[in-house]
Amino acid sequence: MAKHLVRWDPFREMNSLRDDMERLFDSAYGRYPRERSEISWAPPLDIEETKDAITVRAEIPGMKKEEIRIAISGDTLSISGERKHRAEEKGRTFHRIERSYGCFMRTLVLPSDVQGDKVKATYTDGILELNMPKSETAKVREISIDS
Repeated sequence: MAKHLVRWDPFREMNSLRDDMERLFDSAYGRYPRERSEISWAPPLDIEETKDAITVRAEIPGMKKEEIRIAISGDTLSISGERKHRAEEKGRTFHRIERSYGCFMRTLVLPSDVQGDKVKATYTDGILELNMPKSETAKVREISIDS
Protein backbone atom coordinates (compact mmCIF):
# COMPACT_ATOMS: atom_id res chain seq x y z
CA MET A 1 0.00 0.00 0.00
CA ALA A 2 1.41 3.40 -0.96
CA LYS A 3 2.29 5.69 1.91
CA HIS A 4 2.45 8.92 -0.07
CA LEU A 5 0.79 10.28 -3.13
CA VAL A 6 3.16 11.56 -5.77
CA ARG A 7 2.14 14.68 -7.63
CA TRP A 8 1.84 14.07 -11.37
CA ASP A 9 4.12 16.25 -13.42
CA PRO A 10 2.99 16.27 -17.08
CA PHE A 11 6.21 17.97 -18.21
CA ARG A 12 8.34 15.17 -16.77
CA GLU A 13 6.18 12.68 -18.67
CA MET A 14 6.55 14.64 -21.93
CA ASN A 15 10.34 14.85 -21.51
CA SER A 16 10.50 11.14 -20.82
CA LEU A 17 8.41 10.40 -23.92
CA ARG A 18 10.62 12.67 -26.04
CA ASP A 19 13.77 10.96 -24.76
CA ASP A 20 12.30 7.52 -25.48
CA MET A 21 11.32 8.54 -29.01
CA GLU A 22 14.77 9.99 -29.71
CA ARG A 23 16.44 6.79 -28.46
CA LEU A 24 14.10 4.74 -30.65
CA PHE A 25 14.94 6.67 -33.80
CA ASP A 26 18.64 6.86 -32.96
CA SER A 27 18.88 3.09 -32.53
CA ALA A 28 16.65 2.28 -35.53
CA TYR A 29 18.69 4.41 -37.93
CA GLY A 30 22.10 3.86 -36.33
CA ARG A 31 22.49 7.57 -35.59
CA TYR A 32 24.50 9.07 -32.81
CA PRO A 33 22.49 11.09 -30.34
CA ARG A 34 22.64 14.79 -31.22
CA GLU A 35 24.63 15.89 -28.22
CA ARG A 36 26.06 13.63 -25.56
CA SER A 37 25.54 16.36 -22.97
CA GLU A 38 21.75 16.10 -23.45
CA ILE A 39 21.71 12.46 -22.45
CA SER A 40 20.99 11.71 -18.84
CA TRP A 41 20.77 8.31 -17.29
CA ALA A 42 19.53 6.75 -14.13
CA PRO A 43 20.25 3.27 -12.81
CA PRO A 44 17.27 0.91 -12.80
CA LEU A 45 16.03 -0.08 -9.33
CA ASP A 46 14.28 -3.01 -7.69
CA ILE A 47 12.49 -2.33 -4.39
CA GLU A 48 11.46 -5.27 -2.21
CA GLU A 49 9.58 -5.11 1.06
CA THR A 50 9.35 -7.81 3.73
CA LYS A 51 7.73 -7.57 7.14
CA ASP A 52 11.02 -6.44 8.72
CA ALA A 53 12.98 -4.61 6.02
CA ILE A 54 13.09 -2.85 2.67
CA THR A 55 15.73 -3.88 0.14
CA VAL A 56 16.71 -1.69 -2.79
CA ARG A 57 18.93 -3.00 -5.57
CA ALA A 58 20.38 -0.58 -8.14
CA GLU A 59 22.17 -1.60 -11.31
CA ILE A 60 25.26 0.65 -11.52
CA PRO A 61 27.99 -1.15 -13.49
CA GLY A 62 31.33 0.39 -14.31
CA MET A 63 31.73 2.43 -11.14
CA LYS A 64 33.78 2.15 -7.97
CA LYS A 65 31.95 2.10 -4.66
CA GLU A 66 33.74 5.34 -3.68
CA GLU A 67 32.00 7.11 -6.61
CA ILE A 68 28.48 6.33 -5.35
CA ARG A 69 26.74 8.48 -2.73
CA ILE A 70 23.78 7.27 -0.65
CA ALA A 71 21.66 9.48 1.63
CA ILE A 72 18.52 8.85 3.68
CA SER A 73 16.44 11.68 5.06
CA GLY A 74 13.24 10.59 6.75
CA ASP A 75 11.50 8.29 4.30
CA THR A 76 13.42 9.56 1.25
CA LEU A 77 16.36 7.67 -0.26
CA SER A 78 18.82 9.31 -2.68
CA ILE A 79 21.45 7.49 -4.72
CA SER A 80 23.81 9.60 -6.82
CA GLY A 81 27.15 9.53 -8.56
CA GLU A 82 28.96 10.14 -11.80
CA ARG A 83 30.15 7.62 -14.36
CA LYS A 84 33.04 9.20 -16.24
CA HIS A 85 33.94 8.61 -19.87
CA ARG A 86 37.54 7.70 -20.61
CA ALA A 87 39.45 10.56 -22.15
CA GLU A 88 39.78 10.24 -25.90
CA GLU A 89 43.27 9.45 -27.08
CA LYS A 90 44.91 10.46 -30.35
CA GLY A 91 44.82 7.78 -33.00
CA ARG A 92 41.61 6.18 -31.71
CA THR A 93 38.33 6.40 -33.57
CA PHE A 94 35.02 5.48 -31.97
CA HIS A 95 32.29 4.36 -34.35
CA ARG A 96 29.63 4.02 -31.69
CA ILE A 97 29.26 5.11 -28.08
CA GLU A 98 26.07 3.74 -26.56
CA ARG A 99 26.88 3.49 -22.88
CA SER A 100 25.62 6.35 -20.74
CA TYR A 101 28.01 8.61 -18.89
CA GLY A 102 27.67 11.59 -16.61
CA CYS A 103 25.94 12.40 -13.35
CA PHE A 104 22.89 10.57 -12.11
CA MET A 105 20.57 10.87 -9.15
CA ARG A 106 17.70 8.64 -8.11
CA THR A 107 15.48 9.91 -5.32
CA LEU A 108 12.52 7.92 -4.11
CA VAL A 109 10.08 7.84 -1.25
CA LEU A 110 10.36 4.54 0.61
CA PRO A 111 7.15 2.58 1.22
CA SER A 112 7.66 2.79 5.01
CA ASP A 113 9.96 4.37 7.58
CA VAL A 114 13.36 2.76 8.08
CA GLN A 115 16.10 2.90 10.71
CA GLY A 116 18.60 5.08 8.87
CA ASP A 117 21.43 4.32 11.29
CA LYS A 118 21.16 0.54 10.63
CA VAL A 119 21.20 0.55 6.81
CA LYS A 120 23.68 -1.90 5.26
CA ALA A 121 25.05 -1.18 1.77
CA THR A 122 26.99 -3.59 -0.44
CA TYR A 123 28.28 -3.19 -3.99
CA THR A 124 29.10 -6.39 -5.88
CA ASP A 125 29.38 -7.02 -9.63
CA GLY A 126 27.84 -3.65 -10.47
CA ILE A 127 24.80 -4.12 -8.19
CA LEU A 128 24.32 -1.77 -5.23
CA GLU A 129 22.17 -3.42 -2.55
CA LEU A 130 20.73 -1.51 0.40
CA ASN A 131 19.15 -3.47 3.22
CA MET A 132 17.11 -1.09 5.39
CA PRO A 133 15.45 -2.42 8.56
CA LYS A 134 11.99 -0.96 9.13
CA SER A 135 11.45 1.24 12.14
CA GLU A 136 9.43 -0.32 14.94
CA THR A 137 6.49 1.99 14.25
CA ALA A 138 6.39 0.85 10.59
CA LYS A 139 6.23 -2.88 11.35
CA VAL A 140 2.84 -4.52 11.17
CA ARG A 141 1.63 -5.83 14.51
CA GLU A 142 -1.16 -8.28 14.97
CA ILE A 143 -3.64 -7.19 17.64
CA SER A 144 -5.83 -9.67 19.44
CA ILE A 145 -9.43 -8.83 20.28
CA ASP A 146 -10.37 -8.93 23.94
CA SER A 147 -13.57 -10.72 24.80
